[in-house]
Order: sequence, then C-alpha cells, then structure tokens
Amino acid sequence: MPELPEVETVRRGLEPAMVGARFSAVETRRPNLRFPFPERFADRLTGARVNALTRRAKFLIASLSSGEALILHLGMSGRFLVETGKTATQPGVFHQDVGRHAAHDHVVFRFDGGATVTYNDVRRFGFMDLVSQEGLEASPHLSGLGIEPLGNDFHADALDRLFSGRAAPLKAALLDQKLIAGLGNIYVCEALHRAGLAPTRAAGSIAGPGKRALAARQALATAIRDVLTEAVAAGGSSISDHARTDGSLGYFQHSFRAYDREGKACTTPGCSGTIRRMVQSGRSTFHCALCQD
Repeated sequence: MPELPEVETVRRGLEPAMVGARFSAVETRRPNLRFPFPERFADRLTGARVNALTRRAKFLIASLSSGEALILHLGMSGRFLVETGKTATQPGVFHQDVGRHAAHDHVVFRFDGGATVTYNDVRRFGFMDLVSQEGLEASPHLSGLGIEPLGNDFHADALDRLFSGRAAPLKAALLDQKLIAGLGNIYVCEALHRAGLAPTRAAGSIAGPGKRALAARQALATAIRDVLTEAVAAGGSSISDHARTDGSLGYFQHSFRAYDREGKACTTPGCSGTIRRMVQSGRSTFHCALCQD
C-alpha cells in the first residue's frame, strides 16, 4: 500500500493539472471501487473548480468551489495518470515496472484546461468520496487520525506524550494511525534502523524523564522526519504497485538501509551486524539486532 511519501508524491504530480481547473466531465466506468461511488458523483463534480489539493495521512483531499471535498484513497494499487498533451519526463532509471492495463481505468476526470486525469486500480482497494468541507475532519475517513509526522506538531515532546505508559512494541505504536497518521511498514522500519531502536522495544521506554529516553525519542523524531522527507524528494518507493502520476516509478527503494535487505550487511557506520527479518502483527520487520536496541 502506498505510504505517506508516495501519496505526497502523487499530490504534487496532480496539483498542476487540477488546482484552479474545473471538472468539465467525469466518467465512472463501474459502479464501485472498494465502496460504491457517492450518489450523483459525476454530476456533483462537473462544473466545480478545484481550489486546493492537500494530503491528510494517506488521503488526498480536493477542496471544491461547490463547498464539498473530494476524498481520494489509492488503496493498494491505485494510481493517477495525467495527460496534458505534453511529453512526460521521468528522472532516474527504474528496474521494476508493473505496467498499466487500460481495462483497469475506472474513473476519468476531464478538466476545462485540457488535462485528463485517469484513475487506474487493478485491485480496486482504493475509493473516492464526497463530503462537506465543513464536516471534513468529522468524516469517517479522517476522524480520529493522529498527528502528521511532517507537521509542526511532530517532535520529541509529542512522542513523549503519545507513548507514555504504552507497553506495545515501538513498531506497533508507530503504525497506529490514531497516534501518528500516515506512517507505514516500510518507513517505520527505516526510521527505527536510523534511530538505532529495536522494533520490539516497548513504546513507553522512550517516554518520561531520563537522558536515555530523551535521546531515543529525539533520535526517532529526527529519523522519521528525515526518511519521509528524503523519500518524498526521491519520489517515493516502488516496492509494490505504486507509480507516480506520469506512470514512472519512485526510486527511494534504492536508498533503503534496512527494509527488504534480509541477510545483507548493516549500513550503520561501525556496525558488523546483518539485517534480519521477523514478523510482527503479520508484517515483515527488517532490523539489525546488533545496533538496534
């Protein structure tokens, strides 16, 4: 499933084509994705202008001139493809391409500026919804989400507050969307490795007074920000089905230090350990048992 950097990369790719433009036509080629489309979906969008395109956790949100907000979720394999008549450019060289199958082009947005945005989703785990902008934060999709890891409210003191008294493993706490919104398995593994913290360590162990706890949460907050920022700058990862809006793949995966590197040498300077894989809550965790404690 695309994580925060992938969703932010998609947002940045869609923004030039969508923001300031009006929907001139909307075509849904099936009655549903993961869920049925909202009632009169195409009619409610047609003629509305996109005032802004933002991201909350792993959701894209288009604020419309109609007073509604279009919520978009990529699911596991969703991708948006933008056609403007211009030649698409692709930085970097990619070795993994899932390809595009036109049979899975499920939604087509046409804009008055000439751009066409097509939503393609092989597995159909993504969805789209329309809600009132006034009730956006109270919508079932966004209510209860935690703080943004790239927002101003995310820092070591926030981790102290969120993890205080929690016995759950550190990795599980970081993946809890009610605490921190948008983190996923890949980047949690990467951040914990950079911070030198074991994924099995109790979350509460980095909260409270004490120099070691403070140093641990400061290191973790910095690692999370750094790894997400670097991944966004690189265009996200392409471990599974994610692709950017021009159809190309992200390439942060070439910079992974822990994720999917089982049996390979740890990249931490001075560490002689190897990356190991274990399963936590049904998900693969990649870590170094020597330098992560």
